[in-house]
Amino acid sequence: MSPSPLTEAPPHRAGAGPVSLPPIRLLIVDDSAVARAVFARMVGSRPEFEIAATVASAAAALDFLAGARVDIILLDIEMPGQDGLTALPAILAASAGARVLIVSSSAEQGAVATIRALTLGAADTLAKPGASAFGGRFADVLAEKLLRLGRAAHAPCVRPAADAGGDGAGAEAVAARLRPLAEGPIDCLAVGASTGGLHALSELLGALPTGFAAPILITQHLPPAFMSFFAAQIAEMARRPAEVARPGARILSGRCYVAPGIGHLGVETVGGAVRIRITDERVASGCMPSVDPMFMSVAEIYGPRALGVVLSGMGRDGALGAARLADSGASVVAQTRDTSVVWGMPGAVVSAGLASAVLPPRQIAELIARRHRAAA
Repeated sequence: MSPSPLTEAPPHRAGAGPVSLPPIRLLIVDDSAVARAVFARMVGSRPEFEIAATVASAAAALDFLAGARVDIILLDIEMPGQDGLTALPAILAASAGARVLIVSSSAEQGAVATIRALTLGAADTLAKPGASAFGGRFADVLAEKLLRLGRAAHAPCVRPAADAGGDGAGAEAVAARLRPLAEGPIDCLAVGASTGGLHALSELLGALPTGFAAPILITQHLPPAFMSFFAAQIAEMARRPAEVARPGARILSGRCYVAPGIGHLGVETVGGAVRIRITDERVASGCMPSVDPMFMSVAEIYGPRALGVVLSGMGRDGALGAARLADSGASVVAQTRDTSVVWGMPGAVVSAGLASAVLPPRQIAELIARRHRAAA
């Protein structure tokens, strides 16, 4: 069979010998022929990957995806014609669930383009080095990111016996393990997220009613340099003021507070007022910032008047804090597996029997709105 005119090499599976999981199928989208060839060579020699196609434009990627499925799309941002960010929503819609890894010189640490890409639904980003820096450590980092995203799609980090968000007996078993939803006013909304979390946050916050005025605390796994851009994006998503949390600042209604990359976000009562607390202790998850200290402090201060939300993310961060929230009488809501880029963090909460609901982000917002109206 002759190769597709969209590809520069026929699809192949590199390497020999059996693997325990199917190879991760990749689509490389970059206007640079050199970059396409280098990326294909970097990962094409590994048996874990299969290069499905390499194409030079977003339009060509959409044409290819109309007749083929892949697991991960490596997407450049700066391309002639339609740029990667503009094309990202259409590429995600056409990909039938593929993860998008932005690989671009625009994706430098702290770049606005990086936050925008993650908000639009990219699973992760990686800064493209100069021509002389290809290979070496970059090749290892690229393969590591692709493996993490690909294996998370094939075999989620946490796979409970009862599959949340599915059909039939699995969904019924999960429903039987859910805790009762707390009632009454929500005085604090605390949200934790990691890989895939920015897009989920966009959907959740965008669907919240403007009349919901409880303070919103957000811990998202991002480096410190991203946080000011992230807070600005949160303000746009939530249609309310947002800021990087400062120690000692008073918690005000109608505002969003983002954990700084250099410390864990928490709350404490000082002089009769609830204020921001920032700590830097080591935590079980190893994350900085971590969701667990935020949930634990919120449980202590707000108890059943708090609501915890765990969105897409790798690992188990948030599970210990969710247990403290549940013990305090607060409810914890987890994102569904099928809407998560990685169902590690929400899956850990569901597996531990700590969730009161397992919903897509927009439906989490609807649940919050219903409880807000009922308590008004």
